[in-house]
Amino acid sequence: MALAVVHFLRKIPSAMSLRARLRRSLQLRNWCYPVHASLSYEAIKQQYRPEVPEYFNFARDVLDRWTEVEKEGKKSKNPALWWVDGAREEVRWSFEELGVLSRKVANVLSDACGLQREDRVILILPRIPEWWLVNVACMRTGTVLIPGTQQLTAKDILHRLQKSKAKCIITDDSVAPAVDSIGAQCQSLKFKLLVSEGHREGWLNFKDLLKYWLDLTSSDIFWNTSDTGWAKSAWSSIFSPWIQGACVFVHKMPHFDPSIVFESLSRFPITVFCSPPTAYRMFVQHKVSSYTFKSLRHCVSAGEPINPDVMEEWKAQTGLDIYEGYGQTETVLICGNFKGMKIKPGSMGKPSPGYDVKIIDENSNILPPGKEGDIAIRVKPTRSLFLFTCYADDPEKTEATIRGDFYVTGDRGIMDEEGYFWFVGRADDVINSAGYRIGPFEVESALVEHPAVVESAVVSSPDPIRGEVVKAFVVLTSDYASHDPEKMMKELQDHVKKVTAPYKYPRKMEFVQQLPKTISGKIRRNELRQKEWRKD
Repeated sequence: MALAVVHFLRKIPSAMSLRARLRRSLQLRNWCYPVHASLSYEAIKQQYRPEVPEYFNFARDVLDRWTEVEKEGKKSKNPALWWVDGAREEVRWSFEELGVLSRKVANVLSDACGLQREDRVILILPRIPEWWLVNVACMRTGTVLIPGTQQLTAKDILHRLQKSKAKCIITDDSVAPAVDSIGAQCQSLKFKLLVSEGHREGWLNFKDLLKYWLDLTSSDIFWNTSDTGWAKSAWSSIFSPWIQGACVFVHKMPHFDPSIVFESLSRFPITVFCSPPTAYRMFVQHKVSSYTFKSLRHCVSAGEPINPDVMEEWKAQTGLDIYEGYGQTETVLICGNFKGMKIKPGSMGKPSPGYDVKIIDENSNILPPGKEGDIAIRVKPTRSLFLFTCYADDPEKTEATIRGDFYVTGDRGIMDEEGYFWFVGRADDVINSAGYRIGPFEVESALVEHPAVVESAVVSSPDPIRGEVVKAFVVLTSDYASHDPEKMMKELQDHVKKVTAPYKYPRKMEFVQQLPKTISGKIRRNELRQKEWRKD
């Protein structure tokens, strides 16, 4: 594991006046402004001229600026954060309340824990308000936040603690036992904070140190269902909405449940919704049209490619398009389907303003439209401000991402004649069978067009003649689950041959009840691929 580090703090002297910070925060507002449907993609791109202040701190120069706007009465009453737990408990914080509480948490980190600027903090929490408070507090103190999913094992946590040399870990009752089982092997770990109503030996109780109380306001909301262990939560549940002063809606939802999503979209005035493609695939299997989403106006998706037929079915049932985006932990959004653009189902759109994205070959040559190659971002002579700084304590891995004048994402893709980018697969996901290069996404999309298929995952499988062949793991609908497996496989193979190039059809197929996924819904193709190659 490599730890990608992005410094959100730029030299911030304590002597800097509030007026100067607010003035510079206004410059920041030019980085991200509302995009109206009347603007074309080219107009947006041409107008995008970010002014980079010499001194910048997201918490002070963005969040605190919204507090000032609130006090001046120039902002609607929408809260900064709106959290629900599904059991009728709610938390709503204005930007002012978020500022007060996050400063208290910053004091806990600085005073109670004695953490210094650039000390590292591992945060493993579910979707609860404290996750947002710690994020903002780390920005205020200059400590480096390392988020983790609750699916991490003790071995995973040990690796992260030893690799990062984190001095502090913040988690809850479900993860604390795993931390205790390996804590003695982590010499750098000095402080353990427990977010819990109870207490645990050897841990400081987060709530005892904080002692905050909640007040309520009301507003419109933005809901991103991403797990708190991924970078997507940072840029879609903290930075993007709060730069715009929007409300962040959070549903505790320990396990992903389409019915809870539908009920929440119906019950709460959610206007913008973001979820991974796997979630949308689950949604369209249910009767979405039986629900009414009165406030919902914009839907986005990221994390992996979304099948065109899923986009079509979602629009048929809700009347809304899905705007797909593509990015990484290291980059934030690289390409997207922006308002005012023609949507090409299956395409991840055009480059985000601020990035010069190209398809290149192994020698860093830019490839023409229609040619498959590596998706890359130009970093020379000018490196984008939005690209990560480095992999912590791993200069060799950092250097390995650079090829000529480009940062190489590790993904394969194609750009068409109109400048739209199309995802082929991770470089290590692309299947090389008898000299043919086959991207898994196209095969998966072909399979899911068949009425028998709920979802599928395509990986390489060893073959003595072709080296490797396409294998599909397929989840069938209930209507087809009892069909003869051999006949079903033949029917699906013939279907793929008709929908896409015949050589891409899956020569092997396995029917499964479910696919392995991350907590945020991404399919674990790497796990399936390793399983196949271990058999050989």
